[in-house]
Amino acid sequence: MLNARLGSTIRDILCKQFGFGSDYLDSRINTIFLDGKPVDDVDSAIVNAGSVLALSASMPGFVGAALRKGGFYASMRGEITHHGGPQQAQTSNGVFFLKLYNSLILEMGPVFLSQGILLDAPDLMSFFSNRSPAFWSACKTILCNDRQIDSSYFQTSEWLDTKGIIMLRVDTTG
Repeated sequence: MLNARLGSTIRDILCKQFGFGSDYLDSRINTIFLDGKPVDDVDSAIVNAGSVLALSASMPGFVGAALRKGGFYASMRGEITHHGGPQQAQTSNGVFFLKLYNSLILEMGPVFLSQGILLDAPDLMSFFSNRSPAFWSACKTILCNDRQIDSSYFQTSEWLDTKGIIMLRVDTTG
């Protein structure tokens, strides 16, 4: 989950709020789903509180071609396509869900991690439970609820009683 100024377009959230370039959005992020519907127009699709935004680079085959934003086969999915939101959406701070697929995980993930993501404690524990030494050595700074934590802490059972939502920030640049 990510904190953002919601009631904003996908372009506004990704480019203005998280700092990705418009060229990157237009050329590299080829498939976008908002609340389970394929999106062709990132300038009219509004992300609201609780929305699920899924992003992918190119996917192979006919399905990938049919789901690609603005693609040749987009007309074949007319009834399931997201058709934009109100022009004057009400903006407010809130949380939305983000799903990254394929190469976008490595390209975009560090940006979101460095700015902070929200995770349910058991999900984070499950993820951290079987990470490799290479993973831990790449985590230069870890902030958990704005408190710096040594990576060795997550490799022990000390924190297994943690409950609720955790704000996690990870810097991999050192």
